[in-house]
Amino acid sequence: AIIVYRLPWTWKCSKLLMKFIHAGLNTIAMILGIVSMVAVFEYHNARNIPNMYSLHSWIGLTAVVFYSLQLFLGFAVFLLPFAPVTLRAALMPIHVYSGLTIFATVIATALMGITEKLIFSLKNPAYSASPPEATFVNCLGLLLVIFGALILWMASRSHWKRPPEENAKVLRPIGGTPEGAEAESTMTGGSNADKPDLRINSEAARKQNLKLDEAGQRSTM
Repeated sequence: AIIVYRLPWTWKCSKLLMKFIHAGLNTIAMILGIVSMVAVFEYHNARNIPNMYSLHSWIGLTAVVFYSLQLFLGFAVFLLPFAPVTLRAALMPIHVYSGLTIFATVIATALMGITEKLIFSLKNPAYSASPPEATFVNCLGLLLVIFGALILWMASRSHWKRPPEENAKVLRPIGGTPEGAEAESTMTGGSNADKPDLRINSEAARKQNLKLDEAGQRSTM
């Protein structure tokens, strides 16, 4: 979901389609996360194991809570067409930063969880003896770190960002006129002396909208 805007072969697709894919993948991940949480609590209760005592469980629950908030705000602000452009532009850096932070937190939670499971489960031979199970899970942990680093690298590279020129529509509030339309109408009916100033204003408005458009194209819920 994080890199859905960063894949070059998706740049020819519409921005709205990419938004739905981004939101859909995050929704699936949220559902799987909730199912996992329920399974863990039921397993602990069935075996009389205390809940929420380890750092792994604290950070994991925190990640699920913030991920839920991230998903809700992402739907409300960026997917539904009601939020003003200025609000989207203001919240986009926070949305991107919190998404990457939650992703890194989930990777850390997974690493702590598999390590905790090995320590509790491997008795003879013990985890410290490096049995095959320990080696396998340690390699899995390294792959998780590599995967997380690759995703974060792709999400932080400017040349992987969706090009603004691919989006033909300029971001604007619902019911607003396309950028430059009002300026062009005024220029047509105005005097020749006012045309240079109107052209300058139109160019400034165009640059401002391009900045908002570029902010709106950064990923991640």
